[in-house]
Amino acid sequence: AFIDVEDRLELADAINRFIKLNGKPAGVIDHDIIVVDAVSDRIIVFYGEPGREGYATKPLDKRTAMNMFLKDVGITLRRDKHSGRPRINKPDSRLDREQKEIGEYYYSK
Repeated sequence: AFIDVEDRLELADAINRFIKLNGKPAGVIDHDIIVVDAVSDRIIVFYGEPGREGYATKPLDKRTAMNMFLKDVGITLRRDKHSGRPRINKPDSRLDREQKEIGEYYYSK
């Protein structure tokens, strides 16, 4: 709940090590897109209208799922050159417009 970003990323690394060491899948539910990016290789996207109806996709590869989610919420992400972390592009910035034009909401190539 009140864990800073560095500790959350350490936790994501620990989860990844545990999964690889034990060869077991894990379900991680988090609201922090940085953690989701760090810990996931497949993602289930939930969408709908809160309190009325909701839907879930099948497990999707990370790029497909993130593009689907980010398009739905209308934001684009880039990877920070120095930290490697996801960063939200400013709305209607050059990068935001370019990524939306090519349908690449998650880390433009």
